[in-house]
Amino acid sequence: MSAPATAAPANASGERAQHITALGLAFRGVFRTLNRIRGRDTHLDGTELSHAQFQLLIELDDRGGLSAGELAAAAQLAPGTVTQMLDALAESGHVERVRSPTDRRVVVSRLTPLGRCQIEAKRAIWQQRWEQALDGVAEKDLRAATRVLERLGTMFEEQAPIGPFQEPPDPPSS
Repeated sequence: MSAPATAAPANASGERAQHITALGLAFRGVFRTLNRIRGRDTHLDGTELSHAQFQLLIELDDRGGLSAGELAAAAQLAPGTVTQMLDALAESGHVERVRSPTDRRVVVSRLTPLGRCQIEAKRAIWQQRWEQALDGVAEKDLRAATRVLERLGTMFEEQAPIGPFQEPPDPPSS
């Protein structure tokens, strides 16, 4: 990630301020959409994976077998919540729990072939949707968007309170 450029004055005016405000509103809209997706999870029947369960499966796919505590930290969820979710995922056949080969006191969860198949299928669908949504966006714009999101991520990491996710504040008005 590149070093942040010199910040614009706090009282930025004119067209730049309008663009910054529009970006803030769009960013906030993305978070609201993600929150709505998570809210829909409470209405799923027992055969569908929730967004949070899918996130756990992604972490297991990316990192391999993890203990419930490691998985909770990686997914930024409470350990008790992760344990309940792992119970459901194990019951549905998406994960299996085994003793750690390095420390028999620790139980690790890992993907089953069914879980891996679910991840691959969902990732393929999301990749297609992602590419369709960004079709026609110039590469220079994609690079610029990546830099902006990286800078915003750094800002939130540096200033974020420790604890559960909180929606970002409203962007400053111009």
